[in-house]
Amino acid sequence: MAVKYLKKAEKTAATGEDDVRAIVANMLKEIEQGGEETCIEYTRKFDNWQGDIVVSQADIDAAADKVPEQLKKDIQFAYERVRDFAQAQLDSMSEFETELSPGLFAGQRLIPMQAAGCYVPGGRYSHIASAIMSVTTAKVAGVDHVIACSPPGREEGVHPAILYTLNLCGADTILNLGGVQGIAAMAFGQFTGHPADILVGPGNQFVAEAKRQLYGRVGIDMFAGPSEVMVIADGNADPELVAVDLVGQAEHGPNTPAWLVTDSEALAETVMKRLPELIADLPELNSKSAEAAWRDYGEVILVDTREEAVKVSDEYASEHLEVHADDLDWWLQNLRNYGSLFLGEETNVAFGDKTSGPNHILPTKGAAKYTGGLSAGKFIKVVTYQRSTKEASKDVAQVTARISRLEGMEAHAKTGDARLAKYFPDEQFNLQPE
Repeated sequence: MAVKYLKKAEKTAATGEDDVRAIVANMLKEIEQGGEETCIEYTRKFDNWQGDIVVSQADIDAAADKVPEQLKKDIQFAYERVRDFAQAQLDSMSEFETELSPGLFAGQRLIPMQAAGCYVPGGRYSHIASAIMSVTTAKVAGVDHVIACSPPGREEGVHPAILYTLNLCGADTILNLGGVQGIAAMAFGQFTGHPADILVGPGNQFVAEAKRQLYGRVGIDMFAGPSEVMVIADGNADPELVAVDLVGQAEHGPNTPAWLVTDSEALAETVMKRLPELIADLPELNSKSAEAAWRDYGEVILVDTREEAVKVSDEYASEHLEVHADDLDWWLQNLRNYGSLFLGEETNVAFGDKTSGPNHILPTKGAAKYTGGLSAGKFIKVVTYQRSTKEASKDVAQVTARISRLEGMEAHAKTGDARLAKYFPDEQFNLQPE
């Protein structure tokens, strides 16, 4: 396989993780032991927030007055597409019952979770889209109580546009909390009395680590790291659009990987020349983030064939995967590992992040090898049940008893023996393994 790195990343997604783990573990322990007061102390310390934790209806109404009408229309546009896509996902799932053998019935039910915690980043950016993606999907799935939290500003609490969006999408409780303390409060049921069954939503490395450490006690959408993008481009791709799309993700933060895979060295050289120019044109904060991301995490990989490109892509299992190449159906059929796929230059990651419909809460750090992104199904338990006639239990009981005894589990075997003795007292059965 002829793979050549024209640019190789100096760092990986695991860089600096050990320190974060220790800090988060200590915070979670203190918040659980100290309760709501400790949670409040942390939000005063990190966000300088002195107001109420639970957002009142009056504050929600006041926030709506601060949101321009055009922005409200834009939020509604995005909300409707995310809602409709989540509904289509839900409609694709089904309950059923099947007769496995005469008199033996088994089935599955789809049961929504009772409480979901949705984290919506604030900080440098106001992540309106994350509010739409998480809360809308949970409500479509039928979750009873959806809790949302977002970092408060120093004076007004949750950003007005985020607050408006959370209310539009159906959040039942909104908390002025960010960071580890927000994740902890939702997991422990602080301020709401509804401990979350699942925690979802993007966030910084501390938020991601808090979710990781709580996994098992609660469900999470996925193990998450910094946002990622890979672009596969052939020689017919537009290098300007390729470069623009790589920079479009690199501005997420200084640890955001951006990867280009191409069979055209000429395109690769053009993109590498253009990227620093595009980054320099960004506002200062965005430019610094993108510059560091491209310097430390950016890669350009040259391949000979599209089959090699697929192999490289599947090894990386990127969160976002764009294909700027001919024969898009071929790529759709052959690519396997990605969080979300964007086929052709007419769409891109930013469209998916903000507006187009499929969820933008997606697996990173290789997790796309075993999971997809947030969906209606993430909020639903697929549970099974069974029932049987006495006659149908005859064969099942005998086989269960023999297998159990072969495994050395006598008490298991006797549950079969007892039913055979009760239902068929006049019959003899071979209940010993041979």
